[in-house]
Amino acid sequence: MPYLKAIMAGRILETNDNPPQLYLCQVSLEWSTKNSMATSEETEGMLSPYRVLDLTDEKGQLGGKLLGDLGADVIKVEKPGGDPSRNLGPFYHDEVDPEKSLYWFAFNTSKRGITLDIEKPEGQELFKRLAKSADFIIESFRPGYMDSLGMGYSDLEKVNPGIIVTAITPFGQTGPYSNIKAPDIVLWAMGGRMFAIGDADRPPLRMSHHSQAYIQAALDAAVSALMALNYRQMTGEGQFIDISIQTALVQSGETGWDLRKRFQPRGGMRNPGVQITRTWPCKDGLVTWVYMPGQFRAATNTAFVNWMDNEGMATDFLKEFDWEEFDYAEVTQEIMDRLEEPTGKFFMSHTKLELLEGAVRHRILFYPQFDTTDVLESVQLGAREFWVDVEHPELATTLTYPGPFAKLTETPIRITRRAPLIGEHNREIYEEELGIPDEEIVRLKQAGII
Repeated sequence: MPYLKAIMAGRILETNDNPPQLYLCQVSLEWSTKNSMATSEETEGMLSPYRVLDLTDEKGQLGGKLLGDLGADVIKVEKPGGDPSRNLGPFYHDEVDPEKSLYWFAFNTSKRGITLDIEKPEGQELFKRLAKSADFIIESFRPGYMDSLGMGYSDLEKVNPGIIVTAITPFGQTGPYSNIKAPDIVLWAMGGRMFAIGDADRPPLRMSHHSQAYIQAALDAAVSALMALNYRQMTGEGQFIDISIQTALVQSGETGWDLRKRFQPRGGMRNPGVQITRTWPCKDGLVTWVYMPGQFRAATNTAFVNWMDNEGMATDFLKEFDWEEFDYAEVTQEIMDRLEEPTGKFFMSHTKLELLEGAVRHRILFYPQFDTTDVLESVQLGAREFWVDVEHPELATTLTYPGPFAKLTETPIRITRRAPLIGEHNREIYEEELGIPDEEIVRLKQAGII
């Protein structure tokens, strides 16, 4: 089954037993007091009454996906011909095609799709008609762009007073950097996240080649939209939400902006003249383990050596080593080499899962480095029924996706449909919902409006 990298999550399975129960894929068993419980396919989503117009590029597409997985009717609005992010790889079977981008697939599930040129007056009028029945609009244009089209928040709230508009930009709508363009790597650096990653004697590193900064901001956009919805339910008022990707990174975790980073250099305290191995090859991949100093680590170092000794692979030097006196500031390369040489042989005699099982048994701080195949075949994720198969009729197959991000018993989160093809729902929305006659739709298409 093809694997599609996307957003990590989870889902729920239910039975029709009386009383119904949740499968062991949950952390704990829960018994329902109801006589019956609808299946996830029969139950409406948490946001089923609401509609989202998604105008974002890769800076915000996850936000619309999350709202769609929660049950909202998300309409992805693209330029005629398709969104440029459809050209981002990787591609299904490596066939470069805007309808086969796995990147597009991953971040646009649970959405319908239309094409519309909002830079043309007729396109703007159509968009405002759609906005009348919408609850949320998410966009990621440069500051002031929507205002220049007469579709900024002040314009849209006249059409729909309860509208919630979320704008995602690199540095926000205000401030000296607000009009500066910035790709993911720039924001990762200026958000304080890059400095914390890498070795102390080397330049900082960006995490992954995909857009981690954008993902964080899109997540904040979805959460903020739900907060604004709660406010609207209390007051009846919509509002404008200003999401700065830089701000999203600065506030989003200890690796980004932790006071410890002011005192602890990247990579931790160690002798820069000594090479200390952290990543080791094993029979079927890579694992992470490091001999570290300190009283707590002395115990795990000893337990690891005892494990090696049980299998006849610990040298006398390892067995007699005084871990209480082990200190990175004083250790020499010769000592590290004598510690690590038999350790490397031990790892190469085992698979990742064998080593993981042994580490758990011996209570050792250790972890395997899973690749995508390992994650797909994870017994833990399998036990939680995490992966979901989504049909792609246009490809005559199904693809395996990560499931929803949480398990809810009453309003299950789920992927409701695969990502839309270019203009797939034009007639469904323009003709059936807006009542535009067929001949007018043909004219709008010929004019490049849709």
